[in-house]
Amino acid sequence: MTLKINIRKQLPNFALDVALDCKPGKLTAIVGPSGAGKSTLVRIIAGLEKPDVGTISLGESSWVNTATNSFAKPQQRGLGLVFQEYTLFPHLTVRENVAFAAKDKKYIHGLLEKFGISHIAESKPANISGGERQRAAFCQALAREPVLLLLDEPFSALDIVTREGLRKKLRELKSGLNIPIIHVTHDLEEAYYLADSIFALENGQESPLWLERQQKRFSPELQVKPHLSLVGNM
Repeated sequence: MTLKINIRKQLPNFALDVALDCKPGKLTAIVGPSGAGKSTLVRIIAGLEKPDVGTISLGESSWVNTATNSFAKPQQRGLGLVFQEYTLFPHLTVRENVAFAAKDKKYIHGLLEKFGISHIAESKPANISGGERQRAAFCQALAREPVLLLLDEPFSALDIVTREGLRKKLRELKSGLNIPIIHVTHDLEEAYYLADSIFALENGQESPLWLERQQKRFSPELQVKPHLSLVGNM
């Protein structure tokens, strides 16, 4: 099912105005400078804020329609969320954290194995590394069997080795999940590595020119990505 976003929200310094389609099995990277409106967009998609005007739908399910004053709460949207901050319950073990979110308990062990953390299943978050906590957070998000995976800077607090490992794992998994994936990042190189399409946001607006300016800073091999759709150029 395709996620369709068409919203507008007035912010203190500009209006956030976004029209974007995200297809199942594909990762859409949202990039842009700090203060461009990326975090607000994430909160609107997640149901943590409301747009002033617009619609959000996933397939036949309407999440937001300001014309009819309809608004699905976060828990009604069936999202999997992974943020920069670790979202695990400190009093639960890794296994219990994943089980808490799981629709079907039989998938828990497979997820832990897939992310290489089955050996710490009985450990609590305080006793494992930051990278292991973030792997557990991915397991927790996927255990929900989400209809959309929403990632907001999930790798930015990790060391480079752990970050590269998790990027590789996400790239391996994304098409098999068959759900839309939205990945917000400040790291354009990361976006190029992971994304099937890139949406650049500057001052609340789609900005292909910002993306073109940033591309010039990269080496030629990063600029040539045959699989990549630059949303701003479509």
